Amino acid sequence: MATEADGPVAVLPTPLAKAVIDPHSYAEWDGLLDTFDHIRKTTPVAKVISEESGLFEPFWLISRYEDVMRISKDNATFLNNPRPVVFSFNQAIEFSRAATGSNMLVDSLVVFDAPIHPKYRKLTQDWFMPRNLARIEDEIRALARRTVDAMIAAGPELDFVEMVAGPYPLRVVMQILGVPPADEPRMQMLTQQLFGGQDADLSGSGMDQMSPEQVVQLVAGAVKSFEDYFAALAQDRRANPTDDVASVIANALVDGEPLPPRDMAGYYIIVATAGHDTTSASTAGAMQALAQDPDQWARVRNDRSLLPGIVEEAIRWTSPVQHFMRTAAHDVEVGGQLIREGDWMMINYVSANHDPAQFEDPRRFDAARSPNRHLAFGAGGHQCLGLHLARLEMRLLFEALLDRVERVELAGEPKRATSTFVGGLKTLPIRISASTSAA
Repeated sequence: MATEADGPVAVLPTPLAKAVIDPHSYAEWDGLLDTFDHIRKTTPVAKVISEESGLFEPFWLISRYEDVMRISKDNATFLNNPRPVVFSFNQAIEFSRAATGSNMLVDSLVVFDAPIHPKYRKLTQDWFMPRNLARIEDEIRALARRTVDAMIAAGPELDFVEMVAGPYPLRVVMQILGVPPADEPRMQMLTQQLFGGQDADLSGSGMDQMSPEQVVQLVAGAVKSFEDYFAALAQDRRANPTDDVASVIANALVDGEPLPPRDMAGYYIIVATAGHDTTSASTAGAMQALAQDPDQWARVRNDRSLLPGIVEEAIRWTSPVQHFMRTAAHDVEVGGQLIREGDWMMINYVSANHDPAQFEDPRRFDAARSPNRHLAFGAGGHQCLGLHLARLEMRLLFEALLDRVERVELAGEPKRATSTFVGGLKTLPIRISASTSAA
């Protein structure tokens, strides 16, 4: 506990501070949850200060569910701008400013505050509502069945992430954007460089050995490739509009004007990347939980009413978006600590979604958990735009899986990605027994 002019300040001890920002911590899930359990009990709102001068700007770690929910819903007090909305080292921020004039390499929906954010969000919000998604439900169902057919043909032992959880959500989002199947590998590679750059297996580029500045340079290259690709797509959709999301964005008007090129590129990038990577993580998490509990697999095969609970619990249990950053618009008290105007904060969804004050026995995967008011989709004005699509995709996939797979079990040790931002399983070896007839 340090002391400033305003009174005592809770400062996170160095070993805990390192764990919060170290991407390797997020690959060791049980140890990470142990760390957050300790932090919530001792210093639920604590300042994280770099031991190495100038490595990163100090920030407040917010670890309790009630505080994360409050901050998520109060978009006037807790801003997405002007500081980065994802934890970043100073070198990376400086490079981004030099390259783009912004603290973030991508200016997307998650970066903006009111009045811009609600105007941009409204452009595609109706498209992602259940009534409109019903138009494409049959297409997604057919894709889910083809994915399961391919999985069974590859079985009985396979990597579920590689065969199913990765490609299936990617194909759904690419269909929505009008990206042809031939370009999907490129989209996957660029997404992994953008979100999985801290993991050597996912980035495939030695980024784990690079300095923060070198990493952000490589990520900037991925962003530029995205921007070039979607600029060409937008040009085509203005000339030949269809009913896909790409056409909505390309032809959108805000206050009577088209989106600026950088904002348009950011819109495409957030849909193309976050629209599948997070669903992939939740899908793999659901299968991991069910593979570890064959009896639960059997129960849900016989009682499909349990399926929505499995989907929702997997999203909480996995928490694919692991944090966001906010900036205080004015002095405010959170958890007994005075946070000054301009202070940077990390709202940690992994910790919030495993807070025993909100979720009984939070590490247990409980398909019947009710209520399950998790924060994996965020809350308030910045709640995930694609939450209905994610739930629909997962439900349709598991319907197809339950129809075709009689039994599933682990065939090896699952491994999580090394990442502080978007995380989840990168490998999930399973063994399946295919059903001879539909359940």
